[in-house]
This record gives sequence, structure tokens and C-alpha cells, in this order.
Amino acid sequence: MEVYCVFIFDKNILDPLRSQGIIEDRRIEFIFKSIIELSINLQNYDSDLIIRYAIASKEIKKLVIKLNIDAVMINHDYEPQAIIRDKLIKKELKVIGCKFFSYKDQVIFEKNEILNKTGKPYSIFSFYQKKWIEKVKSNKCYLQSYPVNSYLNNLVHSSKLHKIINNNIISLNDLGFCKSNLSSLGIKTGASGAKILLNNFIKKIKNYNINRNYPSINGTSYLSIHLRFGTISIRKLVKLIFKFIKKHYKTDCIGYFTWLSQLIWRDFYQMILYCHPNVVNKSFKKEYDNILWESDNYAKKNFLNWCKGYTGYPLIDSAIIQLNSSGYMHNRLRMVTASFLIKNMGINWKWGENYFANKLNDFDLASNNGNWQWSASSGCSSQPFFRIFNPIIQSKKFDYQGIFIRKYLPQLSKLSNKYIHSPWKASSYKLEKAGIILGKNYPKPILEHSLSKKNILKRYNFIKKYPK
Repeated sequence: MEVYCVFIFDKNILDPLRSQGIIEDRRIEFIFKSIIELSINLQNYDSDLIIRYAIASKEIKKLVIKLNIDAVMINHDYEPQAIIRDKLIKKELKVIGCKFFSYKDQVIFEKNEILNKTGKPYSIFSFYQKKWIEKVKSNKCYLQSYPVNSYLNNLVHSSKLHKIINNNIISLNDLGFCKSNLSSLGIKTGASGAKILLNNFIKKIKNYNINRNYPSINGTSYLSIHLRFGTISIRKLVKLIFKFIKKHYKTDCIGYFTWLSQLIWRDFYQMILYCHPNVVNKSFKKEYDNILWESDNYAKKNFLNWCKGYTGYPLIDSAIIQLNSSGYMHNRLRMVTASFLIKNMGINWKWGENYFANKLNDFDLASNNGNWQWSASSGCSSQPFFRIFNPIIQSKKFDYQGIFIRKYLPQLSKLSNKYIHSPWKASSYKLEKAGIILGKNYPKPILEHSLSKKNILKRYNFIKKYPK
């Protein structure tokens, strides 16, 4: 048996980006660099990777015919459009007598593996998490890695691949893209990059439950982009956590359990997306689709200000500027900025979800949708609608010294810690001394928190009129 390794940059995914005028995309560059690293690693085993830029369904069929392939093997993708694509590929391959196999890879438990007593998927995370942990502990096979090394001899030799890889994609330009600021940001790519990040995180994981809340502290793993694009194994990470918990069970294990919980959320949202694909366009709780959101020109102007980091609330603005400049946003700030857009500004969560989808390096449809619906209180296991983050309190609590704010809003750097969270409360003398002119070099707040809180509670009470 001979095995060909193939990666296809799908035109159906990339072309719409270019049609929007996007020619620099950190995600595309991350994938490209990771694929080149994989190609080099395969060369070390006297093989290589076939890299194409084409419509995936057509190119796979073309390669099957050209190389006389008996079977195609891929891994499950739970996004609705990907499911449609893979069904089409399976159908077309069947016509030409080629077998098609798809396997679980990017999650520990998928689809319908974690069910309640009635045989239905959970909609409450705490129950799902309990069952998830019980199931992992019940059988070690769930965390076992596939014995890849024992099959390396089956890889097609480079000599046989010579003519085929001559048509390989060898640069971002071949895809119609150019380099982004990925390298200058220090974002590590490929399996080697993931390994470095994991080794760094292992040293501080014990305090993850505390440090993860502070955006100025390097307290998270930064592995989300690697999990998203498959450059690190989810099984490896979960296996490692259980190893730590077993080793430190007599001491404090909260940090380990907190990180494990974040990984379980990832599985949970993948399951929700597969079992309830309608969440892509609608609220998980159907009655929430009846909420009347702000959508006039004033709301659109405010939304643009939110997108630019121009709301007048320093924590919100610095978080958005971080996202716009790096493609990354700290998890707590994702919650705070989402809450501000939805519950303070009264803007549809779908607008924010779409903006994050275009900006986040680690964008994952299931997690992004799940997190935005959590913030909007329209999702499963979401926060209650009356819970509204106060951006000033959040700022004082998690960036008390204004370290994060000063990094992304240097024009506020001379303000004292007392006023950096709410510059408009400072006297004209203090503002002048700090070199700040509200409305010119830093905006006045676009809304008053307490007033907008009252408005959003009225907005959400509206849904009580509708049957669930």
C-alpha cells in the first residue's frame, strides 16, 4: 500500500477573501508556513506533500484518477458547508470506484458521543462536562495517539512524486496573497511552534485559573490557533492535563482543571454546531430571534466606532485595537467587548460575530458562534440576560494599573491609574496635564453605561411575550 499526502488550499474558501480585497491574511500565512514545515518533515522520510490551490472536490477527483488511487481518507469537519463539500466528494468518488473514509480527529468526543439519558445531546455545559470527564476516565483509548511511525514506510517515495510536486504551490503569491505581519508579531507556526508554546505554558499552567483573567499577564497558552489548524493534538493536551492532575492531586489542581474545562468547551461547541447547524444563522434559543436590535444609521455609526476601538471606554478600545493589529484578543476581553456591543449598544450579536470571524487568527465557527451567543444570552448554557459586564469595573478589576490599556492607547499613558479606566471623570486640569483632549485625541464615551443597561433590560424583557 502506498500513501500520498495531499493538502488543498480550497478556492471556495480563499477566493471570497480576495474578492473582499483581502490580500494579507495572517491565517492563510499561518497555514501556508505550517504546510511548508510539514512538507519538509515528510522529505526527511524520503516523501513529500502534494500542495494544490483548487476547488477541493474537483482536485481530489482529478488526483484520484491521475494517481490511480483506491481510497481517500480525510478527517471530520463539522461546519455545515464543509459537511456539504465532503458529501459531494464522497458521492463523486463513488462514481469512479474510489472508497472514501472520514475519521474523528480535532476533538476528543464528537457529534453524538456525549448524550443524556434520553439519547439527546446536552444543552447545558456543566452536565456535558461531567459526562465528558467520566467517559475519558472510563477508557484510555480516547486519548491514545495513532501509531503513525509504524506506517511511515508506506509513504510514497520522493522519486515517484517528482513530476507531481513540480506543480506544487510554493509561495503565498501563488495563492494571490502576500505576507502579513505574522512574523513581526512573533506568532509561531507549525508543529514546532506549537511545541515551543506548550513547553512555555507547562511552566505556568498551575496558576492558569488566576492569570488567565489579566490581559497584561502572559498567562494563557496561545495554542488556540494551533488547535484550530491542527498543528497540535487535542489528545496530547488532554492526556498531559490528566497526567499533571494525577501527579499533583494532593495539592492545588484548580489551574489544570480550569484549562481542561476550556478544552471541553471547545468539544461542546463543536457538538452543538453539528447537532444544531441552524445556530449559524439563528439563535439557539429561538425566542431570542424576536429581539428588536438597533439597526438605524446611528447604530451603524456606533458599530463602526466599536470596530475601530473608538467607543471612549479604554478597556473596550484597547481590546479592539489589539484584535485589529494582531488578530488576537484575550478571552476575558472577548466577553467584555461582546457584552458591550450587545447589551450596552443594543446591536445584534451577529454583527460582532461576523467582525470577529474576519479578524481572529484562531477563528473557529463553532467556538466563535457559541461564545457570541453565550454573551447574547441566546445560546446554550449562556449567561442570563440580566448579567451585563460593566466595562469600568472590569477594567479596574483586571487591568488595575492600566498596563494593558497604556500599551494599546499610548495617548492615555500619562493619566493616573484612577482615571485611566474612565478618562471623562478626570478634571479638565488633569486631562490637560495628561495631554488629552476628549473628542480629539481620544473619544468621549459613546454611551452612558447605567442608562444603556436599563434599555437592554427592557429589550430583553420583550422576548417574554413569545412562546419558547
